[in-house]
Amino acid sequence: MNNVFIYCEIEDGVVADVSLELLTKGRTLASKLGVDIEAVAIGTSIDGIEKQIFPYGVKKVHVFDAPGLSPYTTLPHAAIVCQLFREEKPQICLMGATVIGRDLGPRVSSALGSGLTADCTALEIGDYEDKKNQKEYKNLLYQIRPAFGGSIVATIVNPDHRPQMATVRDGVMKKEVLDPNFKGEVVRHDVKKYISDADMVVKVIERHVEKAKNNLKNAPIIVAGGYGVGSRENFKTLFDLAKTLNAEVGASRAAVDAGWVDHDRQIGQTGVTVRPKLYIACGISGQIQHIAGMQESSLIISINSDPNAPINSIADYVINGTVEDVVPKMIKYFKKNSK
Repeated sequence: MNNVFIYCEIEDGVVADVSLELLTKGRTLASKLGVDIEAVAIGTSIDGIEKQIFPYGVKKVHVFDAPGLSPYTTLPHAAIVCQLFREEKPQICLMGATVIGRDLGPRVSSALGSGLTADCTALEIGDYEDKKNQKEYKNLLYQIRPAFGGSIVATIVNPDHRPQMATVRDGVMKKEVLDPNFKGEVVRHDVKKYISDADMVVKVIERHVEKAKNNLKNAPIIVAGGYGVGSRENFKTLFDLAKTLNAEVGASRAAVDAGWVDHDRQIGQTGVTVRPKLYIACGISGQIQHIAGMQESSLIISINSDPNAPINSIADYVINGTVEDVVPKMIKYFKKNSK
């Protein structure tokens, strides 16, 4: 009762990275609250799935294993999660802000009347004072995310309804194993008690999953371009630099919206969150939405003609100049010194 629950996404018998990241964050939140962390695993032929989950410090895994539960479809998963939460009464539930999480989360929160904050960039535990009604609340979930086009960072709380629900995008939280040998409890539920025949009306006949064209999330070096790059043609220079450094190319939303690079390379609040060892920001002003997706890079180099660009304040090194002038020189000198 009142524990922290994580809904685990499962694809081909493997728990998604975003779910493992949330297990890590959930463990921290549960520790501050003095409660346990529990996981929900729903799928078909997922016997042994708990072995991937327990190392993150999970005390209990609720397993729902039956034909028709994989791949994900809305009705059975929503029915299971809603009924389970009515029984277990968690105080917090976290899901990935993925295609699945964005479908499942709102349905569950609406059915339970709990509310939900989407695309959080940080989650903390803290107190809240309702001055209007003169009430004080202890140990609420601070659901933190950019708002109003990124002009502010909003901290959202849900004082009176449970569970407190939030979704977090892939890569925002760190994934850290607590103990590879950690053992918790497995609860295998009778799926028939949670779903009806009507919940299984949709059947997946054929399914195609397109593989990612790049590996931005795991790239050790990223060369990213913004609107300051100037054109699609100038982005070719960034691809040349990336090839020289064995790096991946990323972009800000402004560059993507301009049509200079594909959307799957977008980094930031509405794109991918990355943590490379080296992040080279070329012509990027540094709006809060973009910074949210790359601020934990180990080393940041900013190439910008504007010395007052916001991204310069978080950069380790700033090169004041145009992309057209600086990037070709970087390519030249790197090739010269790497022979």
